[in-house]
Amino acid sequence: MLRCIDICKDYHIPGKGPRRVLDRVNFQLERGQKLGVLGRNGAGKSTLIRILGGVDLATSGRVERTMSISWPLAFTGAFQGSLSGLDNLRFICRIYNLDYTNTRAFVDDFAELGKQLGEPVKTYSSGMRARLAFALSISINFDCYLIDEVVMVGDARFTQRCQDELFVQKKDRALVIVSHSMDFIRDVCDRGGVIHDRKLHLCGDVSEAINEYEALNR
Repeated sequence: MLRCIDICKDYHIPGKGPRRVLDRVNFQLERGQKLGVLGRNGAGKSTLIRILGGVDLATSGRVERTMSISWPLAFTGAFQGSLSGLDNLRFICRIYNLDYTNTRAFVDDFAELGKQLGEPVKTYSSGMRARLAFALSISINFDCYLIDEVVMVGDARFTQRCQDELFVQKKDRALVIVSHSMDFIRDVCDRGGVIHDRKLHLCGDVSEAINEYEALNR
């Protein structure tokens, strides 16, 4: 289970004081459920994903986790830039008690970075870092994956491989997806919600969430 209880998030704006981005967000996600959250750019979608993944902290409220939760897919902020891709991979394997040989083979095949895996991550392009982070994320069998469509980038072939891995090979896993693409949410999710005016409005089903989001954009 993944549960948010009264999550609030404020950012301090120099000269203007705190600005609230999320206000008393509550929801519960069970194993295998797929929640799609729609919202305009700047609504707080990425902030919510970062809080769920432990990358950012809520100002108040709490997140309860009784199943394993991924970091936001393709999040590159945890990489040590002076270390090679392989050294970062070794570190992740130690943390999650993964077999290094098998994980390296998967990441090498999926990320398709070749000899660059042996080079310092700080020399990578943003796309290369995202490929490595995505491959590392899905090499671990988390119970729930966090997806921000902002990071669903890359060439069409790589994007298709990512989607096949997440939505076919790992179709039994829970997902939290934040997006402003109604078609994407409709195709993938079985629950829906909309972030608007700093609050998460949960809907009965995905169609209801899409209708509410369309009404906001008229």
